[in-house]
Amino acid sequence: MKQSKPKLSILTIDYGMGGTERFISLLLPELINHFEVTLVIFYKYIHYEIPEEVNLIILKPDTKKSRSYLFKIRNFTSLYLKYKKFIKSEGIDISFSLLPIPNIINSFIHMTNKSVRTVISERCYPSIMYKDQKMQLKLAKLFFPIFYNRNNALFSNSEHINEDLKENFGVKIPMEVIYNPIGTNDSIRLDESSFKETNHLKLINAGTMYSAKNQKLILEAMSLLKIGDFDFTILGNGQLTETLRTQANELSLSDNFYQLGKVTDVKAHLIEHDCFILSSDTEGFPNVLLEALSVGLPVISTNCLSGPLEMLNDNVPVNIGEGEFIKAKYGILVNVNDALGMSKAIQYYLDHPEERQKYGELAFERAKMYSMPKIYNQVKDILLNN
Repeated sequence: MKQSKPKLSILTIDYGMGGTERFISLLLPELINHFEVTLVIFYKYIHYEIPEEVNLIILKPDTKKSRSYLFKIRNFTSLYLKYKKFIKSEGIDISFSLLPIPNIINSFIHMTNKSVRTVISERCYPSIMYKDQKMQLKLAKLFFPIFYNRNNALFSNSEHINEDLKENFGVKIPMEVIYNPIGTNDSIRLDESSFKETNHLKLINAGTMYSAKNQKLILEAMSLLKIGDFDFTILGNGQLTETLRTQANELSLSDNFYQLGKVTDVKAHLIEHDCFILSSDTEGFPNVLLEALSVGLPVISTNCLSGPLEMLNDNVPVNIGEGEFIKAKYGILVNVNDALGMSKAIQYYLDHPEERQKYGELAFERAKMYSMPKIYNQVKDILLNN
């Protein structure tokens, strides 16, 4: 008799273009081999493809997201009750959630139905993400120890996130680190001609344009260099789209600055450039940095918490002087919000094509360490409590 697969529900806010959604999209084709999978999202924002074997439930199909605290409070009870009803009616065995509000809903599920295994995933570094949002920080410090500890297990995508949750948010349940997966393909990578000596470098960044991503830092760094030696492209959009365009104009960089908005194939754009730059003040585990590595693109990254140090230097701590950069094992690191250090790193890549080639080759090899089979087995094991 054929044994039935465990019923797995994945709960998150939406299925848009963020790193969390990308992580789910990479897992779904693997999860369907071992589970009956339902993807449950709060709102109807769908960017990534969903395998036909995956059921889709939208809890609030006609509701738009809002930053209002009143909206979130009113919405929470409705979302929880709908999800609770779904869990019971479908006989879900494992409920897996990502991001704080889904995680707290999952906590209530476990509190009311002990037969359901609940696994939660934190995707950002809370102490830094909420440091300028005092109310959110207070709520996280209040709710995380109360609710996160009600679940069976937690995993994040960084050792630093787990340490932060333990030390500053009182999380005591079993925790693991499971990095984001990526695939590498020799047919989708920079070729040797990309590393020839040149007097012009094409820089690229990808991500939502908001304060934590700090793309203005790249424009500030470019303004310290010879205008015309560099082009800078951003993939994505966000609340600071117009602000960055204005900043580029004020710095006389308008002719060298391109905003392409949302794109469907990030890698295809990455391989058209010479260097990827991550400028963030804080990250969980930046998927786009991993994507840049996977096409053999030399990278420059701020040494923000968390992710870049783990990816680019095996998590070995570094001491970067103010206004300087360091050559890490798999890319270049600069201090957070250090325009001078970033400008020197950019100029270094322009002046040393052999270093760009070296780091491009190292990047491609590094990305192989985050292969899907290895990452998926870790996810499967924590879901099944193996």
